Order: sequence, then C-alpha cells, then structure tokens
Amino acid sequence: MSRRTTTALTKALAREGAARTGPMRRVLPGALLWAALAAPGAAADLLGLNAPRPWWHTAAGAAVLAAAVAVSRARPVLALGLAAGLGLAASPSLFTLSYGPALSVLAFLLGRRSARTRPALYAFPAVAAAGTVLVLARHNDPVVEWLVLIGTLLFGAVFPWLAGRYRRQARELVAAGWSRAAQLEREQEIVADRARLRERARIAQDMHDSLGHELSLIALRAGALQVAPGLGATHRAAAAELREAAASATDRLRDIIGVLRDVGPPGPAPLAPPDDSLPALVDRAAASGLPVRARLGGGAALPPLVERAAYRVVQEALTNAAKHAPGADVTVTVDSGPRETLVTVVSGPAPAGGAPSAAGSGTGLLGLRERVALAGGEFTAGACADGGGFTVSARLPHAPPHERGPGGQAGGGARPDTLADARRTARRRFAVPFAVAAATGAVFVTGAFGWYAYVKAHSVLKPADYAALRVGAAYADVAPHLPDRQVADPPADRAPGAPPAGAECRYYRASGELFVSVEHFRLCFRDGHLVAKSRIPRAGAAGVVEQEEKEWLR
Repeated sequence: MSRRTTTALTKALAREGAARTGPMRRVLPGALLWAALAAPGAAADLLGLNAPRPWWHTAAGAAVLAAAVAVSRARPVLALGLAAGLGLAASPSLFTLSYGPALSVLAFLLGRRSARTRPALYAFPAVAAAGTVLVLARHNDPVVEWLVLIGTLLFGAVFPWLAGRYRRQARELVAAGWSRAAQLEREQEIVADRARLRERARIAQDMHDSLGHELSLIALRAGALQVAPGLGATHRAAAAELREAAASATDRLRDIIGVLRDVGPPGPAPLAPPDDSLPALVDRAAASGLPVRARLGGGAALPPLVERAAYRVVQEALTNAAKHAPGADVTVTVDSGPRETLVTVVSGPAPAGGAPSAAGSGTGLLGLRERVALAGGEFTAGACADGGGFTVSARLPHAPPHERGPGGQAGGGARPDTLADARRTARRRFAVPFAVAAATGAVFVTGAFGWYAYVKAHSVLKPADYAALRVGAAYADVAPHLPDRQVADPPADRAPGAPPAGAECRYYRASGELFVSVEHFRLCFRDGHLVAKSRIPRAGAAGVVEQEEKEWLR
C-alpha cells in the first residue's frame, strides 16, 4: 500500500471518528446540564420545601427543562423563556427554589452564546409583563409580590445575562488580542521593509549628490580648460571630449542610482569628502572654476540633521548650476538663527557662449525635497522672479519634529495601544449596564423591604385592643381599635376551624416583628357585628387555639 493511499485512509478514518464522536460530545454536556437544572426541583419536593404537588408536575417541569437545554445553543432566548414560564407557573413572583437556578443558568448562557442584545432586551420586559399580570390576578397584596418579581428578574436573570455577556466579550477580546498581535507583527515587518527601502533610497541619493557634484566639477574644469587661451586645437578637442565624458558619466550615474533606489539590498553609506563642511564645499566649487560667492553665517554649530540637510541643498544647487548654467554667477547664503536655518542658493542665467547640458530629470530636486521634509522643514525651487536664473531655498527648523509621518525615520508618532483601548471599551460596555441594573435592583430591593415593613407595621392589632373587643359589638364600635391595613397573606391553614357561615373574616398581626412568624388575630363580621374572634398561634408553636363566638348569631 502506497504512502498516499495510507494517508488518505487515515484521514477518512479520522473524519468518520469525528462524525461519530461529535454528537456524543454535544449530548453529554447537555445531559449533565439538564441533570443539574432539574435537580433543585426534585430535591425541593423530596425535602418538603415546596407546597405539595402531584408527581407529574415535577416530571413535566423536568421535560420542559430538557427542551430548554436542547434549544439553548440554537435559540437561547427560547430556552430562557421556557425557564421563566416554569418559574411563573410555580410562583407569580418568579421566586422559586425549583426553577430559579435554571433561570439564572440559562440567562448566563444567553449572554454568553448570543451576540445580539436586542432579543434579551425584549425577553426580560416580556417576562416582567407576564408576571405583573399574574400578580394582579391574585387577591394578595400586589405591591410586595411585584417588587419581589422585579428583584428576582434583576438578580436572577439580568445579572447572570450581563455576566455571560462579559464572559463572551472577554473571550472575543482575547481572540482579538491575538489577532492584533499577529497584525502588529506583520505591520512591524512592513515598517522594517520600508525603513530598509528608505535607507537604500537615502544612500542612493547621497551617492547621486556626492558623485554627481564631483563629476560636475570635473566637467566644469574641462570646460574652463577648453576655452583657455594658448591651448592647441588637439588639446581643446581633448578637453571637450573630457567634458562630454563627465556629463555622460553623470547621466549614467543618475540612471544607475535610479535602479538602486528601487531594488537591491542596502549597502554601506558612501564616504563623504574629507572635509565635509559648507565652507570646504564652496571652496572646492570655486577652485573648480565656478563663480560662486558665499555668505555663511557663523555662530553655534547646527544640529547634525540640519547640517547634513543644508550641505546637501548647497551641493545639489551648485551641481545644477555647473551642469545647466556653466559660467553663471552663483550666490550661496546661509542664515542661522536660534530656532531655524535658512539656506538660499541663487544662480544667474548662463552667459553667452555657454554650453549647458540637456535638461535634467528633476531627481536631485525631488531628493532634496524629501531630505528637507525629513528634517521637518520646507523646500522651494524655481526660476527667479525676473525670468533669469534659478533659486533653491530651504527652511530647516532646529527642533526635531515630533511627528514625522510615514516618511520619517521614526516611522511616525507613537502607535496607539488599540488593544488597551479595546479592553477599556469592553469594560465600559459591561460596567455601564451592570451599574444601571445594580442601581435599579437596589432601588427595587429597598422599596420591597420598605413596603414590607410598612405593611407589616400597619397591620398590627395590639393584644390589649384585641382583648377589649366583645363578640356581638357593632362594627362602628370595633373599627376605632383596628389598624389601617389587614394581613394580605393570612395563615388560614392554622386558623381554628372554618369561619361562621356568611361571615367576612379579617386577619391582623399580633406583633410588629419582621421576617419571623408571629401570632395573628382573626375577626369575623356579619350583619355589621363582630360574630367571632380567634387567636392563631405562630407557626410551629404548641398551645390551645382560642376561639370565641356569639351564640345567638350562629
């Protein structure tokens, strides 16, 4: 069997194994999740924490939870709705031991698995609206139950959903961070390549400026020798050939340097002349026969970048004057101030009888413009205003530029830390809704406790007032002793038997204690008279239940 056949068979078996184990990998976590969500309901029934209910209620709830787990990946909003429906069916306030954990877990999965926020923002108000309708349909005090509903929805659903969204954003942020790191590496490689290209172009430009300048001076000396008096015809012809050869070498150098600016690895920088300074440059040009006058301002030494740029400007301007206007007067002016240096080179028109070379390509001026821009300055070049001659000027600031852009050596300003910005944005997107939800929850919880305390405190019938009430008394005599409110959730299961037939009974607390079971009083009225009163003990208390009725009203 060949290696290719073996590789193909191995891949086919791997795909078959993945196809077989793929569903199992999805079913097993779902089964474990369903077991975890259904366990609280079964445990609450076994421990007696819930009100007695048929077994099939528990089985139906487990089946609904199984459906919610099955659709939690594809439709997490529907899964949340199924869990909320079970909670509302068990309690209109949504606060249940059986299905509360399932609601929180599925809300967390909704935030983690759903990229959109709008479905969740629609689902939570829908659950609140359904719970409000169920609360209003009951005869108990709706305010307390509604506050419990809102608090349960906030702390049991909204907060887990926000936690899931934060977890999702954290994972996306990590993936984006790795992607950003890879992108930065690629960008760094591009920046390095550009830096190498810029260095190569700078080397090529320096070679063009330096060698072109020296060749132009050679051509200038040959031209002066050609017109020198007392020279024989043979020597004049040789001088003319030397001048043409120097001009041709300058053109060939320009072509070669143009190729070097585009391709090829960067090499070592060319050597500068022995005395690399502006006075030495002007002296060499004058010694070559170029009529140049210079006014070089003295003073403090210039910054290295400014000095090199000024040197290249003067060098290229003298080269162009010797090449395009041989014999023309050239004036070099360098004014150096505390903040900037102004370099100006003015060449007059070519004298009559001069033999200027062909028009250049403008590569030298383009290189000067780039070099001056690199130093953060401004460069101008053009014909003089009077129509004769040519002017080259450059303004070079001494302070280094803070932002050089794509063409500077530093590669522009500091790169913003986009990953840190993304982290701050993610935290802000999570912190704002979390703070709003927390503040809203705190308001509702405070309101719920405040309303609970108010209702309980204003439904207390003092034991002394209860003892003073006489069965058979008219309601008008009893009403002044009754509190403002009556108990909304009376302990009817602990009451001493059924109330008198046709009587309306009211329940009151015997104490103002909160969050504990207290004694209650039951007063029954019929035909405007108190027909029965009863004392109901607190839950779990042993003792005789007191009941007193009016015999003649039975």
